[in-house]
Amino acid sequence: MSDERWMDAALREAEKALRRGEVPIGAVVVSGDRVIGRGYNRVESRACASAHAELVAMESASRKLGDWRLDGCVVYATVEPCHMCLGAMFLARVARVVYGARQPRSGACGSIDDFHRSSVMGHRVETEGGVREAESLSLLRRFFEGLRTDDDRRRDARAG
Repeated sequence: MSDERWMDAALREAEKALRRGEVPIGAVVVSGDRVIGRGYNRVESRACASAHAELVAMESASRKLGDWRLDGCVVYATVEPCHMCLGAMFLARVARVVYGARQPRSGACGSIDDFHRSSVMGHRVETEGGVREAESLSLLRRFFEGLRTDDDRRRDARAG
């Protein structure tokens, strides 16, 4: 299956987050030709800073496999992973991460630094970005536009 089709599964997870009022980020873990873990951002609902979509999906995959090692697996995430998520991918020995939108504030795969190229963890994770980027960005825009108040919109209209 192609990266675009697997990313579609991650986008469906992100839509779940959006419906639940979470920042719409989704992820799936793929082994061979099947999804073995799914997750969406649950930081607010779990009141847990580490409940990022990638970590939720990796936890799900580990439960399914009965092992914390995700050797050879690919993580598909709608947004570029942060250092915490990428660090977990190093430790779990994920082979590859494919993401949609760049994360200019916290992305560790080239946006704020190149942590994905680090060898300090004793393992390298191949990365590819920009897969289904437009759809990923659209979900994020919908979420953040929904947070803006009517006063914000009126102020922006006057300033524009």
